[in-house]
Amino acid sequence: MKRNNLIFALGAILILLAGFFAPSIVTNPFYFFAGYVIVQYIVIATGWNVLGGYAGYINFGAAAFFGSGVYLSAFLFNAFGLPLWVGIIGAAALGAILGLAMGYLTLQIQGVYFAIATLGLVIVLETIVHNLPGLGGARGMAVYGPAPPEWSGGPVQYVFFVILIIAVACVALARWIEHSWIGRGLRAVRASEDAAECSGVPTLKLKLVACSISGAMLAAAGAPYPFYTNFVEPVTAFSLLIGLNAIAMPLIGGTRSWAGPIIGAIILASAQQIATVTISSELNILFVGVVLIAFVALAPNGLLGLAKRKPAGTAQ
Repeated sequence: MKRNNLIFALGAILILLAGFFAPSIVTNPFYFFAGYVIVQYIVIATGWNVLGGYAGYINFGAAAFFGSGVYLSAFLFNAFGLPLWVGIIGAAALGAILGLAMGYLTLQIQGVYFAIATLGLVIVLETIVHNLPGLGGARGMAVYGPAPPEWSGGPVQYVFFVILIIAVACVALARWIEHSWIGRGLRAVRASEDAAECSGVPTLKLKLVACSISGAMLAAAGAPYPFYTNFVEPVTAFSLLIGLNAIAMPLIGGTRSWAGPIIGAIILASAQQIATVTISSELNILFVGVVLIAFVALAPNGLLGLAKRKPAGTAQ
């Protein structure tokens, strides 16, 4: 385990170094525009998987947390001039609070009822933002960020590096959860909540912790977004596509491991970026839906599950 931890730490450092020096090597800003979206979805998929994958509670409300992080970060900068890192911390705190509140109110129900309840959170928050003039209402809100640091190479390169730091931190946290007592307890909840409760596992406490951590990650993913687009509006911030991708990406890669959401996010988000440039961005939801149905039917345990499956006829 110590060797694996060392390898993971070295890999994380190398990824951050690559992101730091990338602007001096890659001159075309389009790669940073596309790369931002891919890395952002790694954070979203990882955050969703803490609750939806480890604990087995399917959450359709990822866009609610993402959108709350988007708007809090934009509001803190426009109203008070607070820097991006403050917006990220504030968004993570807000996401954790929303996750805890949602969990306390909804975790007593399971299955499709829980999923519908989380979807309702998206509608509630989007409606609130629509009716708040201080957040731009339905018209949206422009966000003109400060000049990026000189070492960053430009605004888009800077926010790409910021989301990369968030992604590395979230993946490291998800990996720690998977191998800790929290992960073992959540796996017990996923297998059989009643049996876990009878075995002494504090199921409600673990589910609330998972909701809070998941919400914090999803909201943190949204915090740099206003500085990436320089404009936010509720339809995009609380988009159905965010919720669909949050579910589809871990299912593609595999929900039982921290690596699964990363694999799924890289594959699906890259395909979406290519489709947006070569075909049409309007086909993204259709594409995600088709891929989601295919993996649910043919590979319910994702690509990692297929890789671990023993060939037919192999001795047990």
